[in-house]
Amino acid sequence: MTARLDTIRTARHGFVDTVEGLTEAEFDHGTTLCSAWAPRDVLAHLIGTAEIGRYLRAPWRLHTINAEVVAAGRRRNRIELIAAGRRWAEVPDQALAGLLLGDVAMHHQDVLRGLGRARDIPPAEEAAILAEGASLTVQKLQPTLLRYRVEPTNGIGRPRGRGTVVRGTAEALGLWLGGRTVSDVQIG
Repeated sequence: MTARLDTIRTARHGFVDTVEGLTEAEFDHGTTLCSAWAPRDVLAHLIGTAEIGRYLRAPWRLHTINAEVVAAGRRRNRIELIAAGRRWAEVPDQALAGLLLGDVAMHHQDVLRGLGRARDIPPAEEAAILAEGASLTVQKLQPTLLRYRVEPTNGIGRPRGRGTVVRGTAEALGLWLGGRTVSDVQIG
């Protein structure tokens, strides 16, 4: 469990490092793959996942809860939000930390890809992105994996689903399954 928590802390700190390194304009208004969310909003959302009880008690309110968390984040200045992000990064919820690794890693890519940047993604994070994408199709009751078979081309993760073959890196496939528009998957 200690190694897993270290992986999660590293992923969380990596994300906070990324958003802290953005210019003021990028932080407040930069494009991300999350429609209508700037990097500051993505950070606020991730910090908000520490209050997982809100999500578990009312999963049908997921979008409303996210909107409330992001609105609260918009009332904080950059310094306060980054400081809260550092605290969040250091103390992951041990019970759900493994599940939330995919959320952190996916949102890190949302910010980087939205700003036209890239990073070397650790294999554990890339596998978590693919798992998160598959999970999101189930949460949203989308039959994506009944229509498509996703096949990672970089040896991370296993093929999933059935139907028309979609190939790409585990990261690209996870983002695609999560509803993001990415150009580096091959359908058919």
